[in-house]
Amino acid sequence: MNEAVSAPAYGIRLTGVSKKMKAHQAIRDLTVDFAAGRMHGLIGPEGAGKTTLMRLLVGLLRPDAGTLAYSAEGHAVPFAALRPHVAYMPQQQSLYADLSIAEHLDFFKTLYGVADDEYPRRREELLAITRLGAFQERPAGQLSGGMYKKLGLMCALLSSPRILLLDEPTNGVDPISRREFWELLYRLQEQGILIVVATAYMDEAERCGCAHLLEEGRLLASGEPRALLAEAGVGTIDELFLLRTGA
Repeated sequence: MNEAVSAPAYGIRLTGVSKKMKAHQAIRDLTVDFAAGRMHGLIGPEGAGKTTLMRLLVGLLRPDAGTLAYSAEGHAVPFAALRPHVAYMPQQQSLYADLSIAEHLDFFKTLYGVADDEYPRRREELLAITRLGAFQERPAGQLSGGMYKKLGLMCALLSSPRILLLDEPTNGVDPISRREFWELLYRLQEQGILIVVATAYMDEAERCGCAHLLEEGRLLASGEPRALLAEAGVGTIDELFLLRTGA
């Protein structure tokens, strides 16, 4: 994945975006900038609109109102130019319980059309950074929660994306595995990848370069976590969330 360092830096900006899912208004007049090469957190409880927003970003949904603008090195580009460089890891991952880690990698190698001469290096690098090399023959159905999430991330990263969208990747994972997962994301960020992480864990907001707090599809606050806390005069993201929601 080292070749990605010299690849274009992509960004996404939403302006006045709204989206209704059946009778539910999932996203409400949302304006937010996902700057290139940064770690962004979508922070909010269940029902905040995080998954709907993720699906809008990846092109699975279209907004009812507003616009999504995409950029490469600061220049506007159509979504079609950006789409091959996007990897999306949904909350419910499509992994096969009876396939081993090695078999999953081989399957996604074929799915993404990774070149035969490139695949061995990329595969070994991913196994090394996730520390799953010793478990290659273990079926996905026998992995711990943290290992299962890492396998899903590896499969997404085989395509060497420049935009990585992760929907609640640490949900239900033990604290040690959560920490290891974030350490892995920091290593990826060093390559200039735009990473967007959706999470209901308020403490994870402070791990992001830019946090976007959502409640019922509305943007409550957006910015560098420490700056947001200082501006509001509170000590934690939980306190900031309660302050902005009036709870």
